[in-house]
Amino acid sequence: MGSSPTLAADALLDLLVPLWQLVIGALVLVTVVVSVLRLIRRGPSRMGGAMLLAGAAVIGVAVVGYLVQML
Repeated sequence: MGSSPTLAADALLDLLVPLWQLVIGALVLVTVVVSVLRLIRRGPSRMGGAMLLAGAAVIGVAVVGYLVQML
């Protein structure tokens, strides 16, 4: 009985998924830090819209991550 090549591919993908999640998480963290610093420099007048935009971006990234994980 030979081993299935699909199982080997799935095992390799399972090893790489946490690495990609770590890379994506680091990039999101850097983006959030940079955007918060820029927002602080611009002052409170733009803070409401920027916070709504940032919240929508975080929710969007979470939904995309969840959908990708379900594949």
